[in-house]
Amino acid sequence: MKILAVNGSPRKAHNTAELLTHALRGAQEQGAQGEMVHLYDLNFKGCTSCFACKIKDGKSYGKCAYSDDLSPVLAKAFEADAIILGSPIYFEAVTGEMRSFMERLMFSVLTYTEGYRSLLPRKIHTGFIYTMNVPESMMHDLRYPQALAFGENDLARLLGSCEALYVNDTLQFDDYSKYVVTVFDEATKKQVRKEQFPKDCESAFQMGARLIQKANA
Repeated sequence: MKILAVNGSPRKAHNTAELLTHALRGAQEQGAQGEMVHLYDLNFKGCTSCFACKIKDGKSYGKCAYSDDLSPVLAKAFEADAIILGSPIYFEAVTGEMRSFMERLMFSVLTYTEGYRSLLPRKIHTGFIYTMNVPESMMHDLRYPQALAFGENDLARLLGSCEALYVNDTLQFDDYSKYVVTVFDEATKKQVRKEQFPKDCESAFQMGARLIQKANA
């Protein structure tokens, strides 16, 4: 069993990456081999609409023909039994790097046939971990889950399944006094980090374990 964690955050050792690390540990507890990729380390583009993946009998039919730093990551993704994506929320959406990765991951296996079926011969179970600055109540008021569900539904339809974990009210800075961030209360942020974030890490751990259990079923 193999699992790939994809970090769509520019930070390699902060909230999103830490949660993905716990998810990988959960998967490894179930016997999986795990690896994390940091998208911000790579030089790549989103889908370029070349449509080489759709050419009849083409050498790149069903796979992305564009060659850049993302190409070996996509190969690992399609070899994996499970994939966990992680991204902070910027302006009500995942990061640009994560969106570009998702385009390249999904478009090549999407067919323009009845039902827009997938070319994948097997399921790759996926999970998505979102980290965000806003508290849970604001997340729902702004309808984040409804907006993010579009990507989750595409992953589920084309790869096999997708589940989500929302991590709210995250700590952005060690010292808030250095920044102009008057809408946040540092003491409250640090309390959430101390009390809630360990629970979120446990939820990520359980997600990783669950995805491998599904793959083994």
